Amino acid sequence: MSFATFSQVTFKEKASLLGSPFDITVVAKDSIQANAYTNAAIEEVKRIENLISDWIPTTQISSVNTNAGIQPIKVDPEVYDLVERALKISKVTNGAFDISYASMDRIWKFDGSMIKMPSKEEIKKSVEKVGFQNVILNPKDTTIFLKNKGMKIGLGGIGQGYIADKIKELLKSKGCESGLVNVSGDISTWGKQIDGNPWTIAIINPMNKNKVFATFPLEDTAVETSGSYEKYVTFNGKRYSHIIDPRTGYPASGIVSISVFAKQTEMADALATGIFVMGVEVGLDFVNQIKGLECIIVDDKGVIHTSKNIDLKKHE
Repeated sequence: MSFATFSQVTFKEKASLLGSPFDITVVAKDSIQANAYTNAAIEEVKRIENLISDWIPTTQISSVNTNAGIQPIKVDPEVYDLVERALKISKVTNGAFDISYASMDRIWKFDGSMIKMPSKEEIKKSVEKVGFQNVILNPKDTTIFLKNKGMKIGLGGIGQGYIADKIKELLKSKGCESGLVNVSGDISTWGKQIDGNPWTIAIINPMNKNKVFATFPLEDTAVETSGSYEKYVTFNGKRYSHIIDPRTGYPASGIVSISVFAKQTEMADALATGIFVMGVEVGLDFVNQIKGLECIIVDDKGVIHTSKNIDLKKHE
């Protein structure tokens, strides 16, 4: 009588999708099964990218943008629902997160070519076409209409999180009991590692990159880390990040890095952008009012701030 022993493998796959790095780690019974999982994940990324990207001219979102001020465009329920959820987040963040940011004139440059600040008039004019209130949804026939000519929506601030959630959902439905998806900093996990330990994320202070100040277990949860520490400009001693406040046209200031923990990556992704724009105090106050949401903020002095349910001492 023989007994079969079940071994498992951890399999990692890297790709460049959505113009960004994409990593997936799965636990599977062998490399054949692992390959099937990672291939399915990559196909799912491509499927969604071909629906929601605003830089692929054939997508439904591109069609919505091309028809701004002209006519409503019918989209798949999946696209409609994602835009509807994005608009809800715009409302609760008072426009600090706004998918119509894509209408903004790119007057700020973060490639070293900018020698003086744009004028107040230029900054004001740059956000003239921005305003989530002008994205009109019709639930009866799932159409999206952008009220004003020249308006555009872009799902970059929520789409990568959405993709991470969809991959998790897809692989779990295919029997993959454990994995980690990282779509350019949007991380979603489920199950445990082969050794039975939870997946973990290390958080660094961008002002002291060599030092990990906290390691968090991720148990069926998601995290999104955004930073302005690599892309910024300084004028008159003030640091301006590449994340622009869609309401004013001015770059967000005060925060250099934020990590948002939530059940869904989509939520963590969108709110990381919104909180960045809100700033430390308003951002923390906002997070502390929402159940199931936590964050860690590093400000531009290198000081670490946490929402009320995070105890850093436990994770040092």
